[in-house]
Amino acid sequence: MIFASSNRHKYEEFRRMLSDLIDLKFLEVDYLEPQGEDTREIVVTSAKWLSNYIREPFFIEDSGLFIEALNGFPGPYSSYVFKKIGNEGVLKLMNGVENRRAFFISVIALSYGRGIEVFEGRVQGTIAREVRGGGWGFDPIFIPNGSNKTYGELGDEKDRFSHRGASCRKLREFLMRFGSDRLP
Repeated sequence: MIFASSNRHKYEEFRRMLSDLIDLKFLEVDYLEPQGEDTREIVVTSAKWLSNYIREPFFIEDSGLFIEALNGFPGPYSSYVFKKIGNEGVLKLMNGVENRRAFFISVIALSYGRGIEVFEGRVQGTIAREVRGGGWGFDPIFIPNGSNKTYGELGDEKDRFSHRGASCRKLREFLMRFGSDRLP
């Protein structure tokens, strides 16, 4: 099965979480990603477009950080916002803000012979007051509920807590039920 993305970090996370089930190949590709407010709609539209070029089963994933005090910003624009202002910029926007509630969402679209299946994971949490730990993207500033560590401080343990881990577990259940080797 193929994971199509321009983000190798995502591939590494999925490969780690699915390695006992499938041989996941990475197709590094930039693809049409329409701008919009609905992450699910974005990923389904992108998967339909990619299915014109990729003939074997593949999946893509899109995610976003939604901060309550910022009316859901950066949301589906998370990648762009991270590239432009990074973690420090988001923390600057949150300076003096007491409500630090946020959630991360991950939406996977699996494209195969019978169509497209969608799997969503969502994790509630808070925005840290400073950058903590490593990782990539917003990992060093997002603290999932049930932890006192940021994603960046969790290392590989992040998979148990993360939005991507949650959507991947749903994909995994589907592949186990359907049979990943029998996808048309």
